[in-house]
Amino acid sequence: MIARTPEIVSRRLADLLLFCVTATELVILLLLTPTFEIADWIYVFQHLMVLGIAITRPRPKLRDYSILSSTAVGVAYAYPYAQVIYLRWSPGEAAWPAGGLVLVSLAAVLSLVSLFAMGRRFGVRPALRGLVTGGPYRFVRHPIYLSYILGDIGYNLEEWNFVTVFLVLLGWASLLYRIHAEEAVISQHAGWPAYVGSVRYRVLPGIW
Repeated sequence: MIARTPEIVSRRLADLLLFCVTATELVILLLLTPTFEIADWIYVFQHLMVLGIAITRPRPKLRDYSILSSTAVGVAYAYPYAQVIYLRWSPGEAAWPAGGLVLVSLAAVLSLVSLFAMGRRFGVRPALRGLVTGGPYRFVRHPIYLSYILGDIGYNLEEWNFVTVFLVLLGWASLLYRIHAEEAVISQHAGWPAYVGSVRYRVLPGIW
């Protein structure tokens, strides 16, 4: 169900939740990262940006409050950390660490550039705060999700086991649902038909 935006109190609670979750993620990132590389510093800067966005972003015109969307968001936040925690309990195998590092670094850069393009329109729930068409959004409609995919592949090339692969597949399933839910909301924007006509692919150029 796509609901109209609630009163300002509810909006502030949503912004506070984003701020608190992002702050918690930042603390976890700092605690679980033994040695910081370029990609890690990019993610730290990105989290600091989201903290600022959480207290300055505009009120959405529409937002999806459905249980399925809430579940998909929860899974999306949990599965990367579940992998890290599980690998500490049960170490995995290295597949191609050098290639994994390249993908993780590329994912970090793409995620940061996409966040810059989105700016104060960023959110975790499907919501309509405007239509983003610049930067990497000129090539695919969900470049941040592409960065998640690249990062997941990269981290698993560095260290993986069957449980981490299962967690990634679970995370990607939530990603697919979020894409469809977000497009159902954003399609209410007047510029959406023209944007879809010029940017045909959601995540993978030439494929989907």
